[in-house]
Amino acid sequence: MTRAEIAVTGIGLVTAAGRDREATWKGVLAGTPTAGRDPRLAGLPVDFSCRVPDLDDPRHRMGGRKSWRMGRFAALAVLAAREAVRDAGFAPDAWDGARVAVVVGCGLGGTWEWEKQHRRLAARGADLVSPLAVVHFLPNMAAGEVSIDLGVRGPSLCVSTACASGATALATARDLLLRDACDIAVAGGTEACASPLTVTGFHRTGALSTRGDDVAAASRPFAADRDGFVIAEGAGVLVLERAADARARGRRPRALLAGCAATSDAHHPTAQPENAAGAERALRAALDEAGLAPADVDHVNAHGTSTRTNDRTEAALISRVLPHHPSVTAPKGVLGHTLGAAGAIEAALVTLTIHHQRVPPVANLTEPAPEFGIDCVTRRARRQRVRAAVSHSFGFGGHNAVLVLTKP
Repeated sequence: MTRAEIAVTGIGLVTAAGRDREATWKGVLAGTPTAGRDPRLAGLPVDFSCRVPDLDDPRHRMGGRKSWRMGRFAALAVLAAREAVRDAGFAPDAWDGARVAVVVGCGLGGTWEWEKQHRRLAARGADLVSPLAVVHFLPNMAAGEVSIDLGVRGPSLCVSTACASGATALATARDLLLRDACDIAVAGGTEACASPLTVTGFHRTGALSTRGDDVAAASRPFAADRDGFVIAEGAGVLVLERAADARARGRRPRALLAGCAATSDAHHPTAQPENAAGAERALRAALDEAGLAPADVDHVNAHGTSTRTNDRTEAALISRVLPHHPSVTAPKGVLGHTLGAAGAIEAALVTLTIHHQRVPPVANLTEPAPEFGIDCVTRRARRQRVRAAVSHSFGFGGHNAVLVLTKP
C-alpha cells in the first residue's frame, strides 16, 4: 500500500453527554458523569445506564427518512454520520457516491428489538411479530442505513470485534483509502443495546458495576474501588480522506490517523492475559507504522472500562511501554461503555484533544489506584501540548485494536 497521510476532516458524535459533537465534547471536558436510573431496566439487579437523551426533539428527527424502519442503533449512526459529513464540508448530493465508503463497527445491534419481538412471539404468536424485526436488529443495518442516507455506493461494511469494533472500523476504512478503493470514508461505531437481557448477561459475567447507591459515580476508571462498567449507548463517526485531497479542497485536517494495528490474544473468551501481551504487540505495531517511538507519545486514551482486571492490566501495559508518563484519560467515566461504538467515539475525542490541545479528566477519579503509577488527568481538564496520542480498544474474544493519531 502507498503510505499516504490519512486525515480526519469531520467528526459526528451522539452520546449520553449530548446529541452532537460540541455537547459531547463539553460534557467530557467538564468530566460530568451521565449514568442514571434507566426505567427500561427497572427490577433488574443493575437498573442504570448511560442513555442518549430522547431523540424526539424536533431538531434531531430524521427528516424525510423513514426512521420507523431503523433500529435505534442505526438511527444513532445516521445522525452521527450526517454531522461528520457536514463538519468535513461535504454535500452528499454533490459527491461521487461510488467513490465513498461506509464502515461502521457494531458489537450487538438491535438487541432491544430482538427481545421485544421474542416476547411478542411467545405471548401472542407469529402473526404479531413485526415484518421489520430482522431489519431492526441486524448489526450491518447501521452501515446500510448510513449508506442509503448519504447516497454512498462504494464499499459498505459492518465490522464486529466486540468492544474494539469502532476502532477496527476506522482501521478498515483507512486501508480502503490506502488501496484506492475510495476517496472518502465515513467510518465509526454505534451501539444501543442497554436492553434487559443484554444488561443481565453482562451482569452475570461480573463485568457491570453494581454501585446502585451512587449511580453517577459508578463508572470510575483506574480508581482503587472500581467495580465494573456502566453500559451505555451512542455513536461516533469520522470522515477520513487522504490528507493531500483534503488540502487540495482547502480543508485543514483536524488530526492524522498515522498508525493502526490489531492483534488477538488467543487466550480467553472474556479476559485479557495478565501480561497484556497481545495489547502490547498492537500498541508497538501501531507506533511502528506511524514511525514513532514510545517516547513520542504525549497522551493515552485508555480503554479504561472501570473493571478490576482490565484497568490493572492496561495500567501495567502503559507503565511498561510508555514509562515516560504521558497523560492518560478514560472517557468511560463520563460516557459509560458504549461497547462497539467506544473505539470510534474515543478516536473522535482524541482528535478533539489534539485539535484543542486539552485533555479531558477521568470522571469520578481523584487519583488513580496507588499501584498503577500512571499520570491520569483528574478533577479538571489539562492544557497540554499533544502532538501524538494513542487510543486503546480491547474486546471480548481477545480483540485488540490500537490507533495512533497525530497533530497535522
